[in-house]
Amino acid sequence: MSGQRIVRLANFVSPRSGGLRTALRELGKGYLAAGHEPVLVIPGERASDEITEQGRVITLPGPVVPGMGGYRVLLGRRRLIRVLDGLRPARIEVSDRSTLRWTGGWAQARGVPSVMVSHENLGALVDMFLPRWLPRRMLTDRLNTTTARAYDHVVCTTAFAAEEFRRLGASNVERVPLGVDLARFTPDNHDPALRARLAGQRELLLVHCGRLSTEKRVERSVDALAALRRRGVPAVLAIAGDGPRRAALERRAEGLPVRFLGFVRDPDTVARLLATADAALAPGPLETFGLAALEALASGTPVVAAGDGALGEVVGPAGAVVSGEGFADGVLEVMARPEADRRRAARDHATGFGWPAAVAGMLRVHGLDGPWRSTRRRPPPSLPYSTTLHIHDST
Repeated sequence: MSGQRIVRLANFVSPRSGGLRTALRELGKGYLAAGHEPVLVIPGERASDEITEQGRVITLPGPVVPGMGGYRVLLGRRRLIRVLDGLRPARIEVSDRSTLRWTGGWAQARGVPSVMVSHENLGALVDMFLPRWLPRRMLTDRLNTTTARAYDHVVCTTAFAAEEFRRLGASNVERVPLGVDLARFTPDNHDPALRARLAGQRELLLVHCGRLSTEKRVERSVDALAALRRRGVPAVLAIAGDGPRRAALERRAEGLPVRFLGFVRDPDTVARLLATADAALAPGPLETFGLAALEALASGTPVVAAGDGALGEVVGPAGAVVSGEGFADGVLEVMARPEADRRRAARDHATGFGWPAAVAGMLRVHGLDGPWRSTRRRPPPSLPYSTTLHIHDST
């Protein structure tokens, strides 16, 4: 099959965002290597159109979402329709179920096969942020039903993410796990000099990597350190990341040996940090995959993960999965294993997740490894082709 233009749309991507930005980049690189033409459309501060290692990236001006630490969204439906019509995609792949869900209807009207990638569990998000007196289950069921009907396929990275669709009887849900860069994240990055800067010779070095926002529940990592110190465990915590919760977390960590490293731009530095730590903490209950946890495992570092999300599926036997506030117990559990065994188990588990497999899975869903498996009858496309995009319009 000749190369196809895959137009990908995503919100909540910023220069400092982590997992989603990584996934978009690696999938785009994989599509390009497979001979296709990936085009990514994202919001930003100003308009741009450039060719990158992941293919063409079009940035449209989008407003900042209040209280989310700089995340932006694509608004202006007429502007985005003009861009999509100009690109005339062979496939669209959408990574947001909020302001972009209408693109399923655009694709259906034009006969363009469509895929929605569900990067979150909507029910879990609603439970965290909306008051209990609202009919939260009814609301999420209605939105998820609409999403499943609007797109040919809904891709989920874990069973946790897929459950809210399968419970509604959606038959077009596909599971495609994400991947990890096994060459960049490796136990060989262990850095004694970095360890000496962050922890004493007899201290346990814990690391938390991720955005400092409400849904990540970073306070669980701080509280785990406090619980370990109360038990007489000489542990320290390094937190790599930034976000709207940083000031509150710094206050919570007063008197504790916590190092706030801020946003670490260099991925090789992150790789050294992960390989150098004794254990990584992944407390976010809303994670539907957890790339940072998988990067730690690939680095040979066991992960103590929250059991109220998808991380248990990703971590498996290569760490500890805990409930509630049991992260201190989880740390002690993994540290009780011989170091060579726990590091080998972490790396071995991570080798089952590579980006080539994730790319192949997504191309399969797109029907680019064989005939397209549509879930509905569509009219044939009848749009003129154009590469002239009016990306500066505000509406």
